[in-house]
Amino acid sequence: MRVLFLHNNFPAQYRHVATSLAAEQGHQLVFGTQAKNGEIPGVTKAFYKPAREVRAETHHYVRNLESAVLNGQSVYRMCMDLKRQGFVPDLVCGHSGWGPTLYVKDAFPDTRVLSYFEWFYHAHGSDADYLPESEISSDDECRIRTRNAAILLDLANCDWGLCPTLFQRDQFPKIFHNKLTVLHDGVDTDFFKPDPDAVMKVGDLDLSGAKEIVTYATRGMEPYRGFPQFVEAVAQLQKVRPDMHAVIVGQDRVAYGRKLPDGRTFKQKMLEELELDMSRVHFTGLLPYGEYLKVLQASHAHVYMTVPFVLSWSLIESMATGCLIISSDTEPVREVIRDGKQGLLVDFFDVDGLAQRIAEALDNREALKPLQEAAREVVLKNYALKDTLPKHVRLLKAVASGALPPVLSPPKPPARPGPAAAAVAEPAMTSSQP
Repeated sequence: MRVLFLHNNFPAQYRHVATSLAAEQGHQLVFGTQAKNGEIPGVTKAFYKPAREVRAETHHYVRNLESAVLNGQSVYRMCMDLKRQGFVPDLVCGHSGWGPTLYVKDAFPDTRVLSYFEWFYHAHGSDADYLPESEISSDDECRIRTRNAAILLDLANCDWGLCPTLFQRDQFPKIFHNKLTVLHDGVDTDFFKPDPDAVMKVGDLDLSGAKEIVTYATRGMEPYRGFPQFVEAVAQLQKVRPDMHAVIVGQDRVAYGRKLPDGRTFKQKMLEELELDMSRVHFTGLLPYGEYLKVLQASHAHVYMTVPFVLSWSLIESMATGCLIISSDTEPVREVIRDGKQGLLVDFFDVDGLAQRIAEALDNREALKPLQEAAREVVLKNYALKDTLPKHVRLLKAVASGALPPVLSPPKPPARPGPAAAAVAEPAMTSSQP
C-alpha cells in the first residue's frame, strides 16, 4: 500500500500509525510536511511551503481560507513532483482545516482520502462565546462561520473522515456524521502508567521532599485551558497550605483563543496581579516526554481545565498515569470523567470551588485512590494505544481498499460446531461508535 500523510507539523497525529505501517514492510510511505525536524524509519519526508503569506488587504473573513488555499496549492505542487517520480498513493491521510488536503483529488483523481477532522467552528454554543470577555459581534459571527469553508470542502471531497472524540464529532453538521468515524489517537498505557515510588525531580527542580504537589500541564497558558483560574486557586491555597507546591508545565504563550490586547502574556498578568510565594510556584516550560511523565507520576493532585473545545491529549495521559484529577465540568471532559468516579469536577469559572476541590483531593489522597484507578481503567478500556492503533491501521486499509463504511473490528473466529453452537461474529465498529 502506498500512503501519503499530510500535516504542517511532523509527525503530529500520524506518529504511531505511520510507524506501525513502516514496521509491517511492503508499504511505501511518504509524509508531506513543512517541518524539517524529525524522522520515522521507513517513512520518506517530502516538503511543501506556501508561495507567499496571506495578504494584509485580504478580507478578514477569508484570511484563514486564503492561508488554506496557499497551503493546498503548495501541496498540489509537491504531489505533482511525487507523481513525476512515480509515486501515486492508494491513500492520502491529512489534517483538515489548514488546507493540505484541498487539492489532492486533483493531483491524484483515483486516490482515496481519509481526512482528520479536529474541530468545526461555531459562534455560539461551544468555545467562541464561552468566556465572559468573549463578546461575539455580528462581524464575529460571519467570520467564524466563514472559517469552516476549507473544512467543508474537505468534508465534501474526502472519502471518509476521522474525529478523536464524540464531542468533537458532534460539532460537525449532522449531515456529515455518517461519514465520520470516532476513534481517539490513543495513549501508550505502558509508558503513561503509575509509579508509586516516583519523586518530583525534573531538571534543576527537586521537590522530592514536598508533602503536597499540585500539577498543571498544557501547551500554553491561556483562558481556554483555565490557566487564570488555576493560578488564582494556587494563590488562595498558598495562604492556608504552607507545604503546597505548584508545578506548571507548558509554554508562556497562547495556543488557543485571543491574546491580551496590551501585549502581556497571561502568565505575566497573573503574576503581576496576585500575591504568590514564588518559591512554591515552579514553571518548567515544555518538557521531554520522560520528564513530563515524572511530573504526572509524582503529582498529588493534577488540574486540567478547558472550555468546550478540543480535548487535550494531556488529560488522557494524566488519567493513564493514575493522577488524582480535578477538572472542569465541561462537555469534552464529561465524555471521559464522571464527578466522583474518575476525578473531581468543578464549574469552569468557580475559582473558590476549584481551590476547595484541590484541597479536598490533597486532604483525602488515600480515600480517593479508587478514582485514580478508575481513571486509568477508562483509558485502558477506551483509549489505550495497543487497542486504538490496530483500529487506525484497519481504518486506513479499509478506506484505501474502498470498503466504505469501513469496518474496524475483525470478526471473531467461528465457534466450533456443537449441539447448540453457532458461528457468532463480534459486532463491527462503524462510524456511529466511539
